[in-house]
Amino acid sequence: MPRFLPQPGPPRILAQAQLTNSIGDGAFYATSALFFTQIVGLSAARVGLTLTIGWCTGMLAGVPLGYLADQWGPRRTARLLAVCTTAALLSFLVVRSFPLFVLVFCFYACCQGGLTSARQALLAGLVDADERTRVRAQLQSTLNGGLALGAGAGGIALAVGTEPAYLCVFVLDALAFLCAVVILGRLPEVPPAPSEARVTGEPRLAVLHDRPYALLTLLNAVLYLNMPLLSLGLPLWIVERTDASESMAAVVLVVNMLSVVVFQVRVAHQVTDLATAARATARAGVLMLAACLVYAASGASAGALVAVALLLAAAVVQVFGEMTHGAGAWEIGFGLAPDGRQGQYQGFFGMGPQIARMLGPVVMTTLLIGWGTGGWLVLGGLFAGAGLAIGPVARYAQRGRQQKGDGQDSPARPVVGTQPS
Repeated sequence: MPRFLPQPGPPRILAQAQLTNSIGDGAFYATSALFFTQIVGLSAARVGLTLTIGWCTGMLAGVPLGYLADQWGPRRTARLLAVCTTAALLSFLVVRSFPLFVLVFCFYACCQGGLTSARQALLAGLVDADERTRVRAQLQSTLNGGLALGAGAGGIALAVGTEPAYLCVFVLDALAFLCAVVILGRLPEVPPAPSEARVTGEPRLAVLHDRPYALLTLLNAVLYLNMPLLSLGLPLWIVERTDASESMAAVVLVVNMLSVVVFQVRVAHQVTDLATAARATARAGVLMLAACLVYAASGASAGALVAVALLLAAAVVQVFGEMTHGAGAWEIGFGLAPDGRQGQYQGFFGMGPQIARMLGPVVMTTLLIGWGTGGWLVLGGLFAGAGLAIGPVARYAQRGRQQKGDGQDSPARPVVGTQPS
């Protein structure tokens, strides 16, 4: 039976840092948009534009900051970026002009993107290769639990609705990152990439020249469209195309978050190498296709009870597809990254969910609201196609690694797809 609490040592310390940050982030995400519009006085259009620019900048910063983690040490880099994030959050307390808001949010997003890359490199350097996916699943469960707690704290601030209440949330998030700095200081440092781990004549940002890995990142981004589906597409669908009440959007979100907390580790326990990871992503694509078909059926005019039942059934199928995809993607992202380059490779692979967030609003409104049932079929086909394509691309990428002789964390692992199902 899989254990939900990481074992003592680096995995548990990483989980403690993850929990601390996610509580602060949950409160920030729940309140930031209303703070900037209602308290700071910015228009919704300006806030949306800033968020788009900021997260795009943060996504692009993930690779160079991941490279910095490889060269300077991921623990040191993660702690520095956590301090910088604290500074950005405290700056929001006094920023009241649009240009400064854009500047500070871009700085905040870059710190967050780099911190994610550094943490992934830290996990890769401190946890054995055959344990990484399990530990990553435990961290994901911790993340969801912390976000839920933080969102609850943010909800209190929203209920109060005063400027001091909002400012307390920003201070809480800043303190959470400072606590993470202290927690991460208890970890041993992962040695910077040795010179022999780099191929002579290879560019510093080698991941930018790794086409198979880039294709895997793109396919991963398609599967990550399940995030804007949950946060944007489905609420709009429920309100405009079903007989269910608007509150069902919140119910589906709660089902998703609690399921990840309870079942993510158990689902990830089935992924042990690149072969099982490829099968997991294929299975995830099929599960998401099935969820889309059930969601589409909820739009039939069959009454509120039928709509609610179909939405809940689809939500359960979707979250298991999401968890299965996560486990497979983590294993592939780590397993195909060469030794000494985990930071830049994790920064690049982490662009997948960011791309999904950027494309999500257009994709969801066009397919689900514009095209209706047909849009669900197209979206489901995208999920299934991406999930099934990851295996062949991963096999090709692994063959390329073996032919080049790149150092891998676990050279004895079988080529993807060679193990029996």
